Amino acid sequence: MNRSKPPARSRNDKVKEQQESYSLIEERYEIIGGVRYDFLSSPKYAHQKMLTNFYLAFHSSCSQEGEILLAPMDVHFDENNIVQPDVIYIASERLDMIHDGFIFGVPDLLVEILSESTGRHDKKVKKALYEQFGVKEYWLADPIYRTVDQFVLREGRYELAATLSEGDTLTSPTVPCLGIDLSAIFPENLRQ
Repeated sequence: MNRSKPPARSRNDKVKEQQESYSLIEERYEIIGGVRYDFLSSPKYAHQKMLTNFYLAFHSSCSQEGEILLAPMDVHFDENNIVQPDVIYIASERLDMIHDGFIFGVPDLLVEILSESTGRHDKKVKKALYEQFGVKEYWLADPIYRTVDQFVLREGRYELAATLSEGDTLTSPTVPCLGIDLSAIFPENLRQ
């Protein structure tokens, strides 16, 4: 039997996936609108260091108020929208959405740390998705410009509540226990 190789996929190719096949795929990916988006590279040092710093900030302030989880952790908004945000916060009274090893529902706050390979996707596609499903608060953290854009859901739409930089303190209307000194998120020795 003559089997030809499947055509090479380019960075912009999209593959429609069936829900039954999701658990069989070992690579990291997300499904948005039923379309699979592959993670093309592993995160760099700056991304991972910021991820750690966000976790430490959330944990020191809010560990008794809710659950703080980090990627890779699947958030199932529905069968056609499964994502892996960098930081996930769920208030204690809503923890029943975590079962069978995953999150099934809408977390209270999500954070994405921008990178070259995911920045545009995080700013447009995922922001629209989080808005559509009613995530109360969404932060975009930029390791290059050392800023955090804080979006708060108001009347079903995201409003840019603040753009903060290192030295500023980030507080959250969604998670009142939080008060993050962004200097701790963007340390001086942050390598790209």
